[in-house]
Amino acid sequence: MARHSFIRMSKLPNVKGRIDYISSPDRQENLYATYQTADTEFWKNLAFESQQEFRRFGTEGKCIEARELIIALPEVYTTYDPQQVLKEFTEEFHKRYGVECVSALHHNKRKTNYHIHLIFSERTLLPEPDIKIASRSVFYDETGKRVRTKKEITGEDGKIRPGCTVIKKGEVYEQHMFTPKDERFKDKGFLHNLKEIYTDLINRHISDPTQHLRVFDPNGVYLATKKIGKNNPKAAEIEADNAVRQEWNRTADMALLSGIAEETIIELKNEEIHNKAADSVTKHGWLPELFRKIVRTAKELLQGMIREKPMPPKPVLNMDIAEFRKMQKLMIKVQDKAKHIRQMQDTDLPRLKTQLAGVKGIFKGKERKALEQEIQKLEQTIREELDALPTILEEDGYPDVQAFTATYRKAEKIVSQYNRDLAQWERTVQEKKHPVEKPPEKQSVRDQLRRLQEEGRKKTRNRNRDYER
Repeated sequence: MARHSFIRMSKLPNVKGRIDYISSPDRQENLYATYQTADTEFWKNLAFESQQEFRRFGTEGKCIEARELIIALPEVYTTYDPQQVLKEFTEEFHKRYGVECVSALHHNKRKTNYHIHLIFSERTLLPEPDIKIASRSVFYDETGKRVRTKKEITGEDGKIRPGCTVIKKGEVYEQHMFTPKDERFKDKGFLHNLKEIYTDLINRHISDPTQHLRVFDPNGVYLATKKIGKNNPKAAEIEADNAVRQEWNRTADMALLSGIAEETIIELKNEEIHNKAADSVTKHGWLPELFRKIVRTAKELLQGMIREKPMPPKPVLNMDIAEFRKMQKLMIKVQDKAKHIRQMQDTDLPRLKTQLAGVKGIFKGKERKALEQEIQKLEQTIREELDALPTILEEDGYPDVQAFTATYRKAEKIVSQYNRDLAQWERTVQEKKHPVEKPPEKQSVRDQLRRLQEEGRKKTRNRNRDYER
């Protein structure tokens, strides 16, 4: 099964303390390398100016001095030089975004998680400090907020209140060493783009293409699941959450193989899950059970659409283009599996449940138990066969059902167009209405199909991806 990349970003209210924590051999049991593009003085000044500005504007919450990325690396990276790895990953960010960084390469205590901590500034140094000289006295209250008059910082005794500040005319009242924060880092698309950049960088050093990492696409048909770390206090909640998300993902696979358009599934997902979940959070806050109910309801709606949709006709293997014939055989294989699953879901399981509902009376306990066990066994078989669908496609290099079906539909259009062009050429030859031109080139079609297949195999894996909430 294809693995996914993991890159998380967090805000830092104490950048100096965090730098000390990630880079100190005394505080990190498995510290392999450190790297920085700026000295300690830079981070000291950055923290000071950030806090100063925060107080001046009277912003609520905590002051954000910098941001941090945690980048998980595959275990194969433990065989590479740690210092070179860390330098390459840090300089990639430093050169691409033009901001200063400090980083460290770690293992966790059990040495199961090899990862980079990369701290970066949202500000850059000005070419020259921006110094402001007071043209008249300037007053600041206890919070650091500038006020208009001396009266606003004077107590009942006529004296300046403790903590307040007066900057006299001719003195420096404000000094900036840094630019304002770069708004790029607040953009919703920033982290996703960064994940693509770093996933590509990670994969450059993995020779086996089957071991390449992929990035989750939140705009696809699937719902992301979350990895459960050791000793996570919310493990049970996350596990229950993942279970309903997987139910939706299995149903999405069946919908795609049943011929329901990808756009239709995405529209249902957005309207019935994302929009309703957002409304629920706005009205009630985050309620895990309510979210799971929303997903289950959406899944039932999608299953209803599947039941109403006849399975697409089996592809006819009469095409003499090998690349497309191979895709046809793969489509037949997964569609046959899907038909078998639908038979169990739509016929076998309802029949057993009807039987169970009809078994009543105090002397029917043994019969009821046998039927319950048979139902449980069948439900487990359905889940296993649903989970096996993407595995069939992964053997041919496709990350999931969505990537394969999208590639197959595009290939169908290319081949259909070729057949139309060929038929038109044959009519022209027979009727001899025009000088005979060359027939459409089969090689060109084959090249298109190869490119299309390669693109489909490289697509991001859209499930089993860590989500954030």
